Amino acid sequence: MYDIGIIGGGTAGMTAAIYGQRAGKRTVIIESMNFGGQITSSHNVENYPGIASVSGSEFSMNLLDQAMKLGTETVMEQVTGIREEGGIKIIETAGKEYPCRTVIIATGVTHRHMGLEKEIQLTGSGVSYCATCDGAFFRGRDVAVIGGGNTALQDAEFLSNYCNKVYLVHRRDEFRGDSSLVDALKQRDNVEFVLSATVKDIVGETMVEGLILNNKKTGEDFKIEVAGVFVAIGQIPQNQLFADFIKLDADGFILASEDCMTSRPGVYAAGDCRTKEVRQLTTAAADGAVAALAACKFMV
Repeated sequence: MYDIGIIGGGTAGMTAAIYGQRAGKRTVIIESMNFGGQITSSHNVENYPGIASVSGSEFSMNLLDQAMKLGTETVMEQVTGIREEGGIKIIETAGKEYPCRTVIIATGVTHRHMGLEKEIQLTGSGVSYCATCDGAFFRGRDVAVIGGGNTALQDAEFLSNYCNKVYLVHRRDEFRGDSSLVDALKQRDNVEFVLSATVKDIVGETMVEGLILNNKKTGEDFKIEVAGVFVAIGQIPQNQLFADFIKLDADGFILASEDCMTSRPGVYAAGDCRTKEVRQLTTAAADGAVAALAACKFMV
């Protein structure tokens, strides 16, 4: 029997494990892909208080190492559901069941797709959702980044260090991301803003060769020749699995406020998977701490 079962091994989940173990609880993290979550693809993290600069992978591995040294158990399995029997929450996987007194869901989010016919076909052949993972493959070539938030701006900045030309395509005439990032990009000679434009089609059969864009103001289509397309247009929660167990909002995020409590007693949501205004590394860590302490209090 575990005191705290944690679904998801990102920043929120690993922070929850650290706080749970330090409170003397037996914790387990169940992760289906890789520990660390999305931050592992960030080449440089500079917005975490007290750490001037660190790679996302190093940050994540430090968290995991800290959690495991405190006694956290880790499991690499796909969670298939949760049920409750006599007040005990049972996390189900394909191969085993994990009975827990409390559960923290920290499943994070996945990348939103553009919805174009060739997008899936050319994923891995020029279409990417991770600039830091794939950017080096496009050294000296022209690429496009799609999006207007901080992720898109950071991707464009990163790619400009490798690529000949970076087109930053955004459907609005202003970016949603931090003005400091926009200002930094304006200083880069190889970055070009393509505003008020949407992607209509991807050119290429076996590899990306270009994009057909639509100017929203004139209605005209035009083409840019690129070898790579980096999509950074938002994220989607992975909570549908729990829809019959806890309440979700219309967008699929778990209904939980700053106390991280869900609609079911003893079940908490931490990090990007829950309803919240700000989704940052610091807020994920904060959620993990809050959720773990709330779980400990629930067991008193």
